[in-house]
Amino acid sequence: MKKIKNKKGWIRLVEVFIAILLISGVLLITVYKDNDKEEAIFSEISQKEISILRTIELNNTLRTEILGVTSLPVEWDNFGTGLQNLKDTIEYLTPTNLECKAKICVMNDICVMENISGQNIYAKETIISANLNTYSPRQLKLFCSGGEI
Repeated sequence: MKKIKNKKGWIRLVEVFIAILLISGVLLITVYKDNDKEEAIFSEISQKEISILRTIELNNTLRTEILGVTSLPVEWDNFGTGLQNLKDTIEYLTPTNLECKAKICVMNDICVMENISGQNIYAKETIISANLNTYSPRQLKLFCSGGEI
């Protein structure tokens, strides 16, 4: 009789172990799908930011605007008359589901945007160093926040 009770105990133990494995598997699959979705969003937003920055890098008018700034750093809200063309270009190239702002900083400084809203903020930067007349390296940092693409 004792042997039969021991077999029932082992069977129960194996059943509990299998149940734990099944639940763990379902949880891992769920977490993996969410992580994969976030990576896809990150990749898409990153490509948009790179595209905007490349457009600015290759436009001589925008480069001249950035190099003409004398007082650094320049926050997005202060992109006035001297940087209006740059601001308009960034706003035009930004998809409707994203909010992008930029900041111009001195090279090697920590360039942080203070007032940008959003749950996830994605940042990319580029260096604008010179044109035919001016050598004055600056970093242009683009901060984007928003939902799914």
